[in-house]
Amino acid sequence: MSDITIGGYANPRFDGARVAFENNFANGSDLGASYCATVEGETVVDLWGGWTTEDRTKPWEKDTIVNVYSTTKTMTALCALMLADQGQLDFDAPVAKYWPEFAANGKGEVKLSHLMSHSSGLSGWAEKITNDDLYDWEKVTSLLAAQAPFWEPGKGIGYHAITQGYLVGEVVRRVSGQSLGTFFRKEVAEPLGVDFHIGLAASEDHRVADLTPPPGVPRINDLEEPGFLYTNMSTNPPIDPLQTRTRNWRAAEIPAAGGTGNARSVAQVHQILANGGVANGKRFMSEAGCRKALELQIEGVDQVLGVPQRYGMGFGLPSETVPLPNPNSIYWGGYGGSVIIIDMDARTTFAYVMNKMAPTTVGDFRGALINMAMWQALAA
Repeated sequence: MSDITIGGYANPRFDGARVAFENNFANGSDLGASYCATVEGETVVDLWGGWTTEDRTKPWEKDTIVNVYSTTKTMTALCALMLADQGQLDFDAPVAKYWPEFAANGKGEVKLSHLMSHSSGLSGWAEKITNDDLYDWEKVTSLLAAQAPFWEPGKGIGYHAITQGYLVGEVVRRVSGQSLGTFFRKEVAEPLGVDFHIGLAASEDHRVADLTPPPGVPRINDLEEPGFLYTNMSTNPPIDPLQTRTRNWRAAEIPAAGGTGNARSVAQVHQILANGGVANGKRFMSEAGCRKALELQIEGVDQVLGVPQRYGMGFGLPSETVPLPNPNSIYWGGYGGSVIIIDMDARTTFAYVMNKMAPTTVGDFRGALINMAMWQALAA
């Protein structure tokens, strides 16, 4: 690890997290990464290190940011939870109440809660689309509004890897009058002073680390026979991590996969949920509104991911796949390894983001080992 400089701070109580973070570089698991943890609203670990490019010519700095893929979904879910807390939307209401066109093809009774819990039957597009179409909000949302679900909504789970952000984002747009990225910026990022973006300005490109794709064909599950739903999700359009290096991708609002930030911003945003609606001394939501995220919506084997899942309102819940120490916890991760865990019992947030991708979608051992060190310290 002689060429790696680790920056930042770890409270001595959580020195094990710093050691685990450093070990990821020492054993070659990480190229560049950041990790942040908050406890009771205090940032107790904030670390970064490594390189932003494969050729190791540009160091990962304090303000380096990176595409976090599906960890972005947690920001989108937070926006919907905030609007629900304000009484502006009802998760039990039909989506068509806010988005009338969505009622087409038998979707008149699909609830907003189905969108939030990957059970609406719209895990992908029925029509063939291209990567460039992801930058055309009107096109991709109109196609989703028009198509029939792939299964009976509310009766099965299938990870809405890209579509969920457009679906929930369009409801947010119809209710608030603002795009999802604008709502997030004005209602969350700017009031908190956090460096997370759903739609990144060109002026910030110089701070973005390059994602390094995992070896082999991009995969986000371990299914031996992926089946139609997985194939549709992963090839229509194709998953291409190199796309995240382009200005078009960074500028677009892709609320399920296109967010750009670092571990500090992810952890500090989700203090809102961890601390009963308050972050940096400002109340964003009621505690009851935060706890809506904990309400189990559906559980079973996810038809896309191929593993048992338990979905709350916009987040994963503790399960045999992802066991967590405390029951009132929620989480999600992004393709490649980024992850956020929000523990409402311990009032903690743990966030890890990186640029060397692993073939996983709900976090991997690198973030998990640091989180384990955090939990051990908290339990001591």
